[in-house]
Amino acid sequence: MKILHLDTNHPTLLEQLNAAGFENHEDYTSSKIEIEKIIHNYDGIIIRSRFSIDKHFLQQANKLKFIGRVGAGLENIDCRIAKSKNIELIAAPEGNRNAVGEHTLGMLLSLFNKLNKTDKEVKKGVWLREENRGVELDGKTIGIIGYGNMGKSFAKKLRGFDVEVLCYDIKPSVGDENCKQVSLGELKEKADVLSLHAPQTARTEKMINTSFINSFTKNFWLINTARGRSVVTKDLVLGLKSGKILGAGLDVLEYEKSSFENLFSKNLMPDAFKYLITAENVLLSPHVGGWTQESKEKLAQTIVAKIKIKFSANKI
Repeated sequence: MKILHLDTNHPTLLEQLNAAGFENHEDYTSSKIEIEKIIHNYDGIIIRSRFSIDKHFLQQANKLKFIGRVGAGLENIDCRIAKSKNIELIAAPEGNRNAVGEHTLGMLLSLFNKLNKTDKEVKKGVWLREENRGVELDGKTIGIIGYGNMGKSFAKKLRGFDVEVLCYDIKPSVGDENCKQVSLGELKEKADVLSLHAPQTARTEKMINTSFINSFTKNFWLINTARGRSVVTKDLVLGLKSGKILGAGLDVLEYEKSSFENLFSKNLMPDAFKYLITAENVLLSPHVGGWTQESKEKLAQTIVAKIKIKFSANKI
């Protein structure tokens, strides 16, 4: 069974697939058009986010039996077309859920204690104490939208705090000992913190807009370690300016599909992004919430395990 690897990953992925009897080919540099010319030779492909797997690509993949995505989501794959061709879609949210949970908690605690602001000040010789009085997490209500692998991981990290944890999810009965599932209306009424952990879908794209933000009863803190396109950045900025949003931790951005080299040109940088990078109550990271030394290996091992369960090398 021939597998084409389109992105570099932890070496354990290739090592374990080779040991299991799969034939592995690597191509990390050819263009998408060039890959389309050879994809008909392969039974499986493994990719991260190098390019989208769209309808045209899948039409060339006559032998393809599976696509392994070394990551949590499948939004760079035309899942409808893939399923119509009986192509198995394999993702690995189990591999980086712990990393995302820890990163989310880290962002929240940093915002509450103004660590990004005070770090910069002290390094400049500025010593302000009263101006940097923090906020405690204990006593707060944490609202989680999307209670799958990532949302559950974050809720688990909160067990050591005296907090109420609520979640909203379109699937029924996903709550557990770490989190109470509630309606979206109840979450909006009670939450002091909103943490996003939902995949990118038609329902979640541009979900966090002005109307959504203003429908919360309390002023609240926003953390997004899920998908950047769930948040309308200009509406987030309006919420920050009005005080409805007390602070934001963003590991993902609406602009991620754009060239960040161009974004940092003064003539092309969106005004909303200009505000984010100067705001003292905004913490940014470059989509690394699930990007740890440990998760790199866990992601690879998860993909290997799922491929071996679904496909044994001697079937082809």
